[in-house]
Amino acid sequence: MITTEQLREEALAMRSQLVATRRDLHQHPELAFQEERTASIVARRLGELGYAVRTGVGQTGVVGLMEGKAAHPGCRVLLLRFDMDALPIHEQLDLPFRSVYEGRMHACGHDAHTAIGLGVAELLARHRDEWRGVVKFVFQPAEEIVSGALAMIEDGVLEDPRPDHTLALHMWAEEETGTIGVTDGPALAASGAYRIVVRGRGSHGASPHLGRDPIVAAAHIITALQTIVARNLNPLEQGVVTVGSVHSGTAPNIIPDSAELQGTIRAFSDDVMGLLRLRVQSVAAGVAGALGCEAHVSFSEKGTPATVNDPTIAALMRRVAAELVGAARVRSDYRTMGAEDCAFFLRAAPGAYVFVGAGNRDKGITEPHHSPRFQIDEDALPLGVALMTAGALRILNDECQNH
Repeated sequence: MITTEQLREEALAMRSQLVATRRDLHQHPELAFQEERTASIVARRLGELGYAVRTGVGQTGVVGLMEGKAAHPGCRVLLLRFDMDALPIHEQLDLPFRSVYEGRMHACGHDAHTAIGLGVAELLARHRDEWRGVVKFVFQPAEEIVSGALAMIEDGVLEDPRPDHTLALHMWAEEETGTIGVTDGPALAASGAYRIVVRGRGSHGASPHLGRDPIVAAAHIITALQTIVARNLNPLEQGVVTVGSVHSGTAPNIIPDSAELQGTIRAFSDDVMGLLRLRVQSVAAGVAGALGCEAHVSFSEKGTPATVNDPTIAALMRRVAAELVGAARVRSDYRTMGAEDCAFFLRAAPGAYVFVGAGNRDKGITEPHHSPRFQIDEDALPLGVALMTAGALRILNDECQNH
């Protein structure tokens, strides 16, 4: 079987190809459920490599299926997931491959993810004789609006064949290139959005005693919400309550009838998410009531569970990572309160979500994700390919032998 060192060398030899693909995608970013050009590139390349290709899965998603030549009944099916969509952000970097579209850019690394996915597909196809089982490449739309995974699942991506395990990765600008993070258990948080409508009674700004001011009530609610994590959550747990939007009023001398707040809650466990929901509701209602107003709280149905890594697969990926970058550069404790709809794939087919460092202080690549100046160190691209390919081969071959 091909060694991890050989895979590293083959991935390094692909660097110029990976960079060219990533830069082309970066120059032509497409928003959620609009990834037509990106999907066509992915579908064409998978077809050239010999994969059975389905397009239009979850609107603009692409699926590529291949069976290893050492396959036999009972072998594992591995889902490899890569997201494709960009963000509605205007790029502020003056690069030769900057976005050609106003107000659109790849500010989270999904261009790199797609390029890496195609690189992994090429290496697995090249070494098809050396693995058993089935690989199912899932190039997903609309991760940024946490809708693409469920759209693909509704279109049957988890069937024919049903995957046993999932692998996914994310370029991570907060960590230096050459660092890899794979955590047991929750790696990204569950998230949910809420809306609070505070209803009072409008009046003239000169006569506040004749009304019930929803803006004052909303301000007190915002302050009180900050006590939930500080005073209701076990200090050994983690949670976030954010107010991200406040809207009310039409003129400086009018006290309006209502005010609206919107925000998110995040946690690593379902129990904590439940607590946050209950406290947001009770705090909003109690504070508004004390100030003569009413608060109506609703939660969006669109949210994500925590992205949870299977400890066995996570340990396997750490071993592979250590072979590639050395054990000292492998982190087993990295978590973020960001959310990912890859969580739905991992719930259905346990596996691992891996962070691949893509920052570089010496090159000035230090901007956070979703910044209009976001960039990645392209030296991380071959490492991502080698890591995901080696991990896939270990899962397909080692897991099959133990099945």
